Amino acid sequence: MILTKSDEVRAIVFDLDGTLVDSMPMVLRAYAHALSPFLPPMDDHELFLLLGAPPERTFSALLGDAMKVETAMRRLIAFSTENWNLIQPFPGMKELLSDLKSLSLRLGIWTGRDRKSAEWIFREQTLSPWFETVVCGDDFPTHKPDPSGLTEIIHRLGTSAPEVLFVGDADVDVLAGAALGVRTILIRQGRPVHRDVVSRAWRVVESPQEAYEAVRSSLAASG
Repeated sequence: MILTKSDEVRAIVFDLDGTLVDSMPMVLRAYAHALSPFLPPMDDHELFLLLGAPPERTFSALLGDAMKVETAMRRLIAFSTENWNLIQPFPGMKELLSDLKSLSLRLGIWTGRDRKSAEWIFREQTLSPWFETVVCGDDFPTHKPDPSGLTEIIHRLGTSAPEVLFVGDADVDVLAGAALGVRTILIRQGRPVHRDVVSRAWRVVESPQEAYEAVRSSLAASG
């Protein structure tokens, strides 16, 4: 599909995990490993609902005890360090970013990941050159669905909410985008999504590849 610069869309913001890189299976396994000494086993959907904030905050809320949190963090880091090779870009991701850059669109990332681990992924997947700004989960005291991080990105990119598309794979992405009036594409990944979240999403798709095509369609010349 041939793209054309749209007067209505000046910037696109992406979530990272499950949107640009296929890290979710590793992330869920890492969380399960970290929490296994302290909590009953959780299925993938339960673990997925824990994501969106830096893990130390999540573990603190779940476990309370500082020593347990410290142990869980050590287990999380050890598992992740041994399995970083499992994180790979989704097919078509870099081609999409190249297309968007060719249109001089402003690109940003808003991730719940802490900055240290996010920057590791940026280096390994050579993502930094594509994006003008990145907001991570530990940059603000709040986290998704609080829209503060997205507000900051919009400010840094010099755009307004109606000029932005946001692409993410979590309900909190939709809720944050909707709070600002930002059109948000939700990647469902086959999981059940509450109808209230669906109603707030601009588009709901099944896979990252479908999301990339939805982005392209939003920029394609009409007629």
